[in-house]
Amino acid sequence: MGKDIELAIMFADVVGSTRIYEVMGDLRARDMVLTCVEIMRAATEQHHGTVIKTIGDEIMATFPTANDAVNAASRMQHDIRTHAGLKVDGQPIAIRIGGHFGPVVLENRDIFGAAVHTANRMTSQAKAGQIIVTSAIVERLAPEWRSAVRQIDVAMLKGKSGEEELYEVLWQKEDATSMLPAIALGAVGREKMQQPRRLRLRFQGKDVVLDESRPSISIGRAEENDLVIKGNLISRLHARIELNRNKFLLVDQSTNGTFVMTREGEEAFVRRDTMQLKGEGMIGFGRVPESGSSLTVRYICEE
Repeated sequence: MGKDIELAIMFADVVGSTRIYEVMGDLRARDMVLTCVEIMRAATEQHHGTVIKTIGDEIMATFPTANDAVNAASRMQHDIRTHAGLKVDGQPIAIRIGGHFGPVVLENRDIFGAAVHTANRMTSQAKAGQIIVTSAIVERLAPEWRSAVRQIDVAMLKGKSGEEELYEVLWQKEDATSMLPAIALGAVGREKMQQPRRLRLRFQGKDVVLDESRPSISIGRAEENDLVIKGNLISRLHARIELNRNKFLLVDQSTNGTFVMTREGEEAFVRRDTMQLKGEGMIGFGRVPESGSSLTVRYICEE
């Protein structure tokens, strides 16, 4: 007879393991994958978790709390990213992680239920180096971790009737913060003088200005966004633009990505990542920006 219990469920797997075998050869690749799995197992056990099973380059684990799961996931990402022996062609091996919190049936040292499938689908939503979790995880996190997550999308998952909010855990946030005191005050002052003070966005004949008094704006097809843009390739919460240390950053949170074209004709594509906006140009959400399109946003950085 199975036992019903609520747990945090997490899947983690090695990204691009087929390529690792092609580049490194069977024996070296197998050893690398096994090292990754052992690192994931150690992080799980260190944070009160249980490895339910391993399948090739993937593990499934459970944790009593959401904090334990996120602590373990962060440790996995850090230890694999910094492991000197886990590199292919000079690039570090990467893993992706997905998690969910919900009821499961515990039976014969295995778990079953819809929550398990949801956790697994979070992994498929993640890309290399990411930790993607559901709102069920986020709402159970301590304030320190909750401040280190960002909603990146709202998605329909196979087998579920409603939409699921997807959140990325910014596991490198602490490392980035710890670097700030090392920056000389003089350098910061010079940076402030050199960087633009305003970003002007123009959409369908209207201007929106970002500056210190309005440091961020959200963009997407959902009505709660600051800038609502309707389109079949545009996510509900597609992107945001924010003023951060005197730089204007475009943060993509979408399924289809964001395209930027500068006035000089240089093109860039960002998907679930961040890039700095400089000079002036056009932004396309889910598609390449076109000069005459009603879905294109123009931007200009002003002194």
